[in-house]
Amino acid sequence: MQWEIELALIEELFQSMDLDVRVQWGANIYYHNQEMVVAAGGFKNYFSIWFYKGVFLQDKQQKLINAQEGKTKGLRQWRFTSAQEIDLELIRQYTEEAIAIAKQKRELPSNNTPIIIDALFATALKEDLLLQEKFQALPPYKQKEYYAYFAEAKRETTKQSRIAKAIPLILQGKGLNDKYKK
Repeated sequence: MQWEIELALIEELFQSMDLDVRVQWGANIYYHNQEMVVAAGGFKNYFSIWFYKGVFLQDKQQKLINAQEGKTKGLRQWRFTSAQEIDLELIRQYTEEAIAIAKQKRELPSNNTPIIIDALFATALKEDLLLQEKFQALPPYKQKEYYAYFAEAKRETTKQSRIAKAIPLILQGKGLNDKYKK
């Protein structure tokens, strides 16, 4: 596995701290008193550490990024492209601060962004009463997943394609991401 040695160094540091480890989503997630604190993982072009409530970290060294601007509320990521970039003492400082935040039980800001209902999808719902009934029967979070999925499409043809693919799922009472759930 790429980055195996680098990640082992970081994981060793986490294991020496006041953290419990659990395997979740196929990765080691480090907790403090039931609060997710930090994790590490490797990707094609980099390996990274992510802090679950990283938005609260001071980040004086400006190491953290929001990996998915507009989507991620609290998660902040620290990326590395080589072993030489690993500063275990600095990682320890950031992780200790993250543990302190977990102890405070600070809550992430709510994401009350307004729901944007795509005009094409609104038309499809008006024209098909069964589709409308099945969609309204879905839990609100599944409805929001669909709304966001349609709204993210930039081109009209992409929106039409997404709506066409979603209709059979909705009629089956399935959410957009149900296939990924156990």
